[in-house]
Amino acid sequence: MRCTVVLSILSLLSAAPVQVSAVQKTGLKFPDSALASKYRDLVKGVFQTSYAAYKEYAWGHDNLTPRTRSYSDGRNGWGASIIDAMSTMYVMDLDNLLNDAVDYAGTVDFRSSKTLDHVSTFETTIRYMGSLLSVYELRGRKDKVLLEKAADLADKMAYAWVGDNELPFGRIDFSSNKPDVRTANIAEAGTLLMEWATLSQYTGNDTYHRLADKAMRHIAGLEAPFPGLAAQNIDPSSGKFVGGYVTWGGGSDSYFEYLLKYSQLAGLGDHLYIDTWATAVDSSIRYLLSRSTVGNHLYTRDYDASFNKFSDVGSHLACFHAGNWLYGGTILQNQTIVDTALELLDGCWNTYTSTTTGIGPETFAYITPGQSDRFLSSDQRSFYNAHGFYVKTSSYILRPEVLESNFYAWRITGDSKYLDRAAKAVDSFRKYLRTDIAYDGISNVDDESSDKVDNMESFWFAEVLKYLYLTFDDPAKMSIDDYIFNTEAHPFKKW
Repeated sequence: MRCTVVLSILSLLSAAPVQVSAVQKTGLKFPDSALASKYRDLVKGVFQTSYAAYKEYAWGHDNLTPRTRSYSDGRNGWGASIIDAMSTMYVMDLDNLLNDAVDYAGTVDFRSSKTLDHVSTFETTIRYMGSLLSVYELRGRKDKVLLEKAADLADKMAYAWVGDNELPFGRIDFSSNKPDVRTANIAEAGTLLMEWATLSQYTGNDTYHRLADKAMRHIAGLEAPFPGLAAQNIDPSSGKFVGGYVTWGGGSDSYFEYLLKYSQLAGLGDHLYIDTWATAVDSSIRYLLSRSTVGNHLYTRDYDASFNKFSDVGSHLACFHAGNWLYGGTILQNQTIVDTALELLDGCWNTYTSTTTGIGPETFAYITPGQSDRFLSSDQRSFYNAHGFYVKTSSYILRPEVLESNFYAWRITGDSKYLDRAAKAVDSFRKYLRTDIAYDGISNVDDESSDKVDNMESFWFAEVLKYLYLTFDDPAKMSIDDYIFNTEAHPFKKW
């Protein structure tokens, strides 16, 4: 039967939500400290191997291309891997590497792109600004140059807000200070507030906060396809949604993430953001949850209001929702959200355990009661009948979301199965992602001999290896009661 989950959180929305400050399990200890130490050191070694290869073959460029021993510059050529890796260096106590990275950051002219590409307000905010500000804070605000560089970026990206527009455009030409006038998405426009508000905190210039805040408030205030569930695409010129596609996946994901996280970072007396987040989760549980006919796995589905059509699809990107819901459900003391989050995480983890490499695919789909499998190939049908989902996009490009949610599950529940899962992921990564010089994504997670994709993204350093390391590190360090991680896993101390 189609999944139905009864949830009554509407009472939370009629008054200020009841919140707790302690989310991480009290007195959390490792059941086997030696094993945790072993895997912590293994993860650190993966970071050091990866970064050493980057330094040798791609220094100053954005990404290492491990197969060709070269580089790519998809983030404007400012050295994304160096900047994005800095907060992980801090977490791992790699002081010499971090000192060199901070020195490098001070030499970069962020006011001018080194490539012909226009600048993404979203990617530049979460990767570059996020890391610069996080490390500035983590190192006791002594590296003033990091704050100055973050302000340089924000001063240029502020041109993405044109005239009286509440919303920024998604990309901007730094040479002319003119944006690409085209449709944006809510992740681009609504995943700026943690970083831009933090910049205001440290510079005393509230303009940054006001720009990002008005964008997020505008999205939250629009009439959505389901209560709280904003449509994915939006026109910054009109301020209106374009179409009615609803998803917790890419293009929408981090907007929902920041509704919760910014409310916790800033300790807001204004409950708009956490109320909107709670409404979005309520609507998701009411309308977007579905179960597979095989295995009874719980997933979120997408919805297109333009056609009144649900799509039984999932993605690695969307799997952040499990950790996000678990964190928020614990804050709101709502056991239904917590239980649902843990079951969603089990569904996402099933995409890892079901492949021959033990690594999950980029996108997948499944069959729900009443739906036909006649459009599946014979291989897809066979895979589905064995595992309760089938692969749509078979690659793994070093994404963090499943392991991010797994980290939150360990820190909040203290259940050692999440340590076991993280250890299995480390083993799979070391076996199947290793190249002769570094680590690389793979084209097919269900093929032990898969080709590599020849691209080591900066979020390998910033997110995957940080969340794995912190899973095995002393839980008292970087406690989730004290720190909020931006969507690129850069930690910020609660205000």
